[in-house]
Amino acid sequence: MAKQNIYDNETFFAGYSELRAREANANNLFEIPERFALLPDLADLRILDLGCGSGEHCMDYLNMGAKEVTGIDISEKMLSVAKEKNSAPGIRYIRMPMEDLDKLEGGFDLVISSLAIHYIEDYRGVVKNVRRLLVPGGEFIFSQEHPINTCHTGGDRWVRDETGYKLSAKVTDYAKEGERESVWFVDNVKIYHRSMSTVINVLIEEGFKIEKIVEPKPSEELLEKYPDYYDLYHKPDFLIVKAKAES
Repeated sequence: MAKQNIYDNETFFAGYSELRAREANANNLFEIPERFALLPDLADLRILDLGCGSGEHCMDYLNMGAKEVTGIDISEKMLSVAKEKNSAPGIRYIRMPMEDLDKLEGGFDLVISSLAIHYIEDYRGVVKNVRRLLVPGGEFIFSQEHPINTCHTGGDRWVRDETGYKLSAKVTDYAKEGERESVWFVDNVKIYHRSMSTVINVLIEEGFKIEKIVEPKPSEELLEKYPDYYDLYHKPDFLIVKAKAES
């Protein structure tokens, strides 16, 4: 099974780094605060961060009281930044694709993943391993591109009027699950589309209880400052899920 490592592509890594440096990017305004709002008290918890990237959130979790944080990522470039900028006693980084979680030993209280699950073909395999790695009652909190986005297969995703104003979002082939190719900094970036029902039902079937689902949208105050984010009233960018491992 293919294991994509797009973040070690020089062009992609440079483009992604520049995007994340912008204060008003969607991650900073929506995904990060909404995901952090779902976190339990982290005091003395053992945490696993799937697709930890440059490790800034591993450091955040440690500063919030976590006992131990393990970050895994497939990208050598991301882990190089993590080890340089976000190392501390109590944090360990492992170069490992999520598809190889069966090689990791368990006992974690909390597993977190930010915008990485949609790059994984074998979603059920990852969920099954996360359940194995969690202690009974442990929690799995993850974000991914929203299925309304991942179903898109190319071209302009918007219906526009004659001035270019976005009237609505196009949804095509939503029921056809599987690989999609997109252009994001480089050509042929692979993501995997799954319907909302698949995302949720696989969790339930593998022993999780759904605790909360979030589809972030802008507040009126945020729209006054960043009016372009009105797009999110047509379609959410992100899906964030909090699930608990059944005892």
